[in-house]
Order: sequence, then C-alpha cells, then structure tokens
Amino acid sequence: MKMKFKSSIRAACHTFGGVVCIGAAMLIAVNAQAQNLFVSDWSSDEIYEYTPDGTQSPFASELAAPEDLAFNSAGDLFEADEVSGYIYEFTPGGAESTFASGLSSPVGLAFNTVGDLFEADEGSGNIYEFTPGGAQSTFASGLANPYGLAFNTAGDLFEADTGSGNIYEFTPGGAQSTFASGFTEPNGLAFDSAGDLFVANDGDGTIIEITPGGAQSTFASGLSNPQQLAFNSVGDLFEADFFTGTVNEFTPGGAQTTFASGLNYPTGLAFQNEALPVPEPSVFGLLAVGVTSLLVSRRNLAAQANHQLPLTHGPEKNDLSANHLPNRLSWLHFSFTNAVNAFVLMIFAMGIE
Repeated sequence: MKMKFKSSIRAACHTFGGVVCIGAAMLIAVNAQAQNLFVSDWSSDEIYEYTPDGTQSPFASELAAPEDLAFNSAGDLFEADEVSGYIYEFTPGGAESTFASGLSSPVGLAFNTVGDLFEADEGSGNIYEFTPGGAQSTFASGLANPYGLAFNTAGDLFEADTGSGNIYEFTPGGAQSTFASGFTEPNGLAFDSAGDLFVANDGDGTIIEITPGGAQSTFASGLSNPQQLAFNSVGDLFEADFFTGTVNEFTPGGAQTTFASGLNYPTGLAFQNEALPVPEPSVFGLLAVGVTSLLVSRRNLAAQANHQLPLTHGPEKNDLSANHLPNRLSWLHFSFTNAVNAFVLMIFAMGIE
C-alpha cells in the first residue's frame, strides 16, 4: 500500500511539473508574438518603434521623407525613401543597407507570398517588382500617382491610384481591372482577416471599407489626411493621421482611440512579426522538460495499473523482455501518443494555427 501511494505521488508530481513547464512555454511563446508597430515620420526623417503599450523608441534616422514600410518574412524592415529615390532595408537590429535606388518618388510597398517586393513609384506612374535578390522589373505602368499597395489572400495586388481616384486590382500575371472608383485621393490600403479592403481616403478624411463583392461603407470619418493603414494580430486597424501627427487605433467595431501622438507627419505603418513568430529558445527547453515529465507520469501510471511497475536496480530487477511484451507494447503506444501530443504543443507554442 505504501509503495502504491509513493508511486501515485511521484506520478502526480511528474504530471504537475509537466503541465507547469508546458504552460510556461506557452506563455513565453505568446509573449514572443507581441507585435511592435513601426511608424515613419515624413518630416523628421525618422522611423519610430512602438511596443504594444505605446512606448516609443527611435529605430532609424537621417532618412529623406520616409514613406511606406513593409516587413519581409525574415523580419527585415523595408522603407520607401521618397526624396532620395531609395528603398532601404533594415535588419531587426537596425543595420541599414540600400536595397534599390534610382526610383522616382517611391511611396508604397508590399510583399507577395513568395517574397517579391512591389513598389508604387509615384513619379513614374509605375509599379515595380523586386526579387529577394534585388532584380527589378516593371509590373504595371501608366498609373496616375500610385500610392498604397496591398495583397489579398488570393495573391491579387490592389493599388490606390491617387490621381484617378480608383482602386485597381492586378492578378499575379499583371491583368488590370478597376475594383472601386469615385475616391478623392485614396492613399493607404489594408485587408482585414475577413477579406474586406480598407481605404484611407485622403481627400475627405475617411476610411472606407469595401467587401470582396465591392460594397462600400464608411468605417471612420473626421480624420486629417489619413495615410497608410495596418492591422495588428488581433484585428485592430491603425491609421497614420498626417496633419494631426497621431496614429489612431480602431477596434473591429470602429471605436477610435489615439495610440501615439506628438509625431510630425506620420506616413508609413508596419507591424513586426506579421508572419510567423519565432519562439525564444527557452520555449523549446520548457516544452522538452514538460513533455518528458508527462511521458514519465503516463508510463508509471500505465505500469501501475497493470500491477507491473518494473524495478530498475537490485537483485529483483524485472525482466521486460518476453514475459512483459504487453507492457512493452503499451509503452510504445504511450510513447507514440505523447510524441504526437508534444508535436502539437510545439506547433501551438510557435503560434501556428
């Protein structure tokens, strides 16, 4: 009786420890997914970084009228430098390099799913496509002051044509069609998780929401020269309000709050880790400890249920060969099951849905 009690306590401790470790790993993984917002300030020639609680820190300076921002899948930040005609690339640590040059007022940026960068070149009326290695080609031409760019989930590119007041849609092959019209200087574009397109309408200070079928409604009004738009991971919309120097945040229901203020002329917005968050190394260590503890507890409980908990030392050491084949098969079953569980837990901790 005493031996069974001790075995039960040991198994309970392993189980509790495993749950605690896995829970801690998940918490760390969730914290690792926190998205920082990057904002370009057009007149101060700087890029600022904001934590989710609104704490500001400088990220880059001495630019030349920075416009739109976009992250690639590796976590590097790209910036459209309007006056210099450059696109700069910044590593997560802030190291700067020139990705492209010789452009004519680059203002809009967006990445497709294969990692090619698309740039709205306002001065030339073109949209350029850049491979990850920097090879440049013309994707579209003959536009009227192209500005905002955004991809939908089908891989079609949408462009806010400021001069014409239209929103154009381009298939991956470059076929162009008019998705919406009648805007007054449309600027930034962004898609929500439902596939609705949000348009910052500079001329009348509104944000217009458009369903995939083309139905339009006013999402927000009373803004002052709204520029780029961006969604965070929980579905809140952020808007760079040029003349007020603020970044506004909107819930999915449209409730508005001020996320950041005191900027000069904010233009570009981009959230870090929009793709796949990379867990901290401690996540994997905690998962390993937790899963191992759970494996041990299940093995002990299974053996105890069969009244055949093996001894691992001493003259009465049990033989787990021929006479204990059912135990071995049971152990293999538990091992396989827990290996699958461990894999699922790791995927969960990494933030993959």
